[in-house]
Amino acid sequence: MSTLTHEELTRKRCVPCEGGIPPLDRQAAEDLLPSVPGWALDQGAGRISRTWTMKNFMAGIDFFNRVAALAEDEGHHPDLHLEGYRKVTIAIWTHAVGGLTENDFILAAKINDLPVQVKK
Repeated sequence: MSTLTHEELTRKRCVPCEGGIPPLDRQAAEDLLPSVPGWALDQGAGRISRTWTMKNFMAGIDFFNRVAALAEDEGHHPDLHLEGYRKVTIAIWTHAVGGLTENDFILAAKINDLPVQVKK
């Protein structure tokens, strides 16, 4: 797979995945990571995640609602975490393959483009 830019990722749509394909290997995931600034690859190269500190609790909930609408539209659902009333973490991987696919980077790129109210 050639490395896609942020813009190229955001123009794509997540495709349904029922498994049966291998997850991206570490090198492929590392190659895509610069296209989704702020996201980090976990130690096993099976997930990407990003954390934000929101302006306040309601800013976190508003962001979750935006992410939820996007995820539903893409048919690809991340794990959403809210801790300490404004620390938001999102983790993404393709459950059906037990690791990362291009879909995860498409969703991360689109999440990066959502409005967010962070603590200044």
